[in-house]
Amino acid sequence: MTAGGTGTGGTHRFPVRVYYEDTDFSGNVYHAAYLKFFERARTEFLRDLGIHHRELAQEGIAFAVRSMAIDFLGAAHIDDLLEITTEVATVSGAKLGLRQALFREGEAITRAEVLVVAIRTSGGAARLPAALRRLLEARTEGGP
Repeated sequence: MTAGGTGTGGTHRFPVRVYYEDTDFSGNVYHAAYLKFFERARTEFLRDLGIHHRELAQEGIAFAVRSMAIDFLGAAHIDDLLEITTEVATVSGAKLGLRQALFREGEAITRAEVLVVAIRTSGGAARLPAALRRLLEARTEGGP
């Protein structure tokens, strides 16, 4: 895998190593660190599609997480090498629904459903640019 991750079919894969800074006093990954891991994976998923946050911002568009539901199924620990998968669940005018999962040695230990919305950097909602929407729709199960 490259530093940015890899995509096969509709699934993007991103590796992450657990460092001391990610853990709590017990040596387990602190719950808020999972948000950081998932954010990195989403960013690299978009980057692998040729979508860069800086370029979107120059067009006056940004993404914001509207909602996220997380199931913690097991604990990750210091030095674990994890893999995060990202899949497009839904795409609409201004919304992008993603499914993410964090795996350790092939076992899912955390799952997340994420709803991301497009916003204008000047404020308010924005529609996803048509070219971007087509790219994302092609990654949904069964394509557009």
